[in-house]
Amino acid sequence: MAVTGGSGDPSRQAEGRKATLLIADEMALVREGIACLCETKGHYHVVAQCSDGEQAFAIIEKAKPDLALLDYGISRTFVLEVIRKARLCGAPTRIVVMAARADRKTVIDTLRSGAHGFVPKASVARDLLEALDQAHNGGVWVPRQVAAESIWKPDRRRQSDDPLEGLSRREHQVFFLLVEGLRAKEIANRLEISAKTVDTYRASLMRKLNIHDVAGLVKFAVQRKLTS
Repeated sequence: MAVTGGSGDPSRQAEGRKATLLIADEMALVREGIACLCETKGHYHVVAQCSDGEQAFAIIEKAKPDLALLDYGISRTFVLEVIRKARLCGAPTRIVVMAARADRKTVIDTLRSGAHGFVPKASVARDLLEALDQAHNGGVWVPRQVAAESIWKPDRRRQSDDPLEGLSRREHQVFFLLVEGLRAKEIANRLEISAKTVDTYRASLMRKLNIHDVAGLVKFAVQRKLTS
């Protein structure tokens, strides 16, 4: 679902000019397949590909591509940290995130962090190209299963049957990385925080979910189809 966010930078829309695109995904075949799709079916010129968040930010900071398509699970630097750092350095790159998981909490946190689109990897090619088009033209692409108005309206503490809704943005990030099998030190590196802070978030999220060990978190995530 496209949400208009303004007319965008006119310099990005020069007639006949292909928008420059960075693709970041740990799987080379995925990167190359998306690159081929964007070059042949879209109006994009893929100027760089990489496999992790640290490389992605370095390219965004130096090359300043018009768009970056980043996988949510990229290693070394967490994808939302890449977005935050890109905003802090003033890079004009508009970032679209793709993910194997597309639960409401992940989508909302990603878009609120400053991403210009969120595309589930189960989407068809047309949706991916439309998301890139919308981001390039100054809008935001929102998955159809998430109401656009719920993303930008002020948070209001409300009763919910979903315990994940009670997690803060940071707690949710730590939860995701824990169930992916990362240790506290690795999580700290990706989120650029201390290992002690990670332990604090881990204790807090376990208390909120009423789960007492990482194995329980993994079981919870598998039951919710948040991980395989």
